[in-house]
Amino acid sequence: MATTGRGPRGPLAGVRVVELAGIGPGPFAAMLLADLGADVVRVDRPGGAVLGIDPARDLTNRNKRSVLLDLKAEDGVRGVLDLVERADILIEGFRPGVAERLGVGPDTCLDVNPRLVYGRMTGWGQDGPLAPRAGHDISYIALTGTLSMIGRSGEPPTVPANLVGDYAGGSLYLVVGVLAALLHARTPEGSGQVVDAAVVDGAAHLATMIHGMLAAGAWQDRRGTNLLDGGCPFYGTYATSDGGHMAVGALEEPFYEEFTALLGIRDRAPDHGDAGRWDELRAVVAERFAERTRAEWTEVFEGTDACVAPVLSLREAPHHPHLAARATYVEHGGLTQPAPAPRFSATPVSVRTGPALPGADTDSVAEDWDVPGLRTKGAIG
Repeated sequence: MATTGRGPRGPLAGVRVVELAGIGPGPFAAMLLADLGADVVRVDRPGGAVLGIDPARDLTNRNKRSVLLDLKAEDGVRGVLDLVERADILIEGFRPGVAERLGVGPDTCLDVNPRLVYGRMTGWGQDGPLAPRAGHDISYIALTGTLSMIGRSGEPPTVPANLVGDYAGGSLYLVVGVLAALLHARTPEGSGQVVDAAVVDGAAHLATMIHGMLAAGAWQDRRGTNLLDGGCPFYGTYATSDGGHMAVGALEEPFYEEFTALLGIRDRAPDHGDAGRWDELRAVVAERFAERTRAEWTEVFEGTDACVAPVLSLREAPHHPHLAARATYVEHGGLTQPAPAPRFSATPVSVRTGPALPGADTDSVAEDWDVPGLRTKGAIG
């Protein structure tokens, strides 16, 4: 079970990671590695947080340590290369060419450490016409067609926070990439290499199944008209009488039968297999859900296979009995947060430390990584 506190380090214990401070998917990827037990040292720059978030509450920096180095100064670059010499993985999220100009690009780092895995996290990738251009999550998922699938028919696409691009298409693919490359580097014939993780590549890859359905004629290239995008009345959300919402996912026949029976519409529901009557069926379902509160409907469907769940808010979710029983959310240092995932039977993971404060760990990193020069090169007082 995922827990908090000091204890087993997880399956990546002994793996050393250098993270060049950035925003978005890079820090989240480094957090995943840290959650899994890697010793992640974040190289923060003088001048404070990029987004102005209180570093003590930036949960993406949990389980890490921080040193403060100025990459625009020669001794700062030397400090990074000293860490690289002892590291297994480096993660950076600069625009293409920036790391090279700073003196910590892949060629330089691989000269220092030929078995280093150099992970590069960008939105557009290291090459292509848009590579040097600015962008954000919404830009990347827009161009890949992913954003076009999200939302109701006849309405503008719905922005899914920055979960689909930055973290699903970016961070998760970077982590898979650097771990695969690390496995290769540790083989007898292996070597280090560069991992080019682009949000556009990952976001496109996430839609592989949808592209297959599109090719097979089982998916329309129009938002809100398909089985899994809200077009289907038994796979969507409905408002309750108190302004809450219920999520319905009763796709398979046995689940649909139980859903309509518990909702009390089995005798008057139109044939769910007739897509031409889906609007009629949606109206019947919506009318029925609007008759009771979210809590009342939750009680009706609790413990059934109807695949219906209340839509909880971020503050409500940690208190759900199932999530509480699994410790899906934990508290550390007064901050409620998602626990590390996934879980391991032999090498359990945990939230060991709170967010690393910029430069606070210079001395401990200098000692543990045997880089005494950090104490003079770091900008920490």
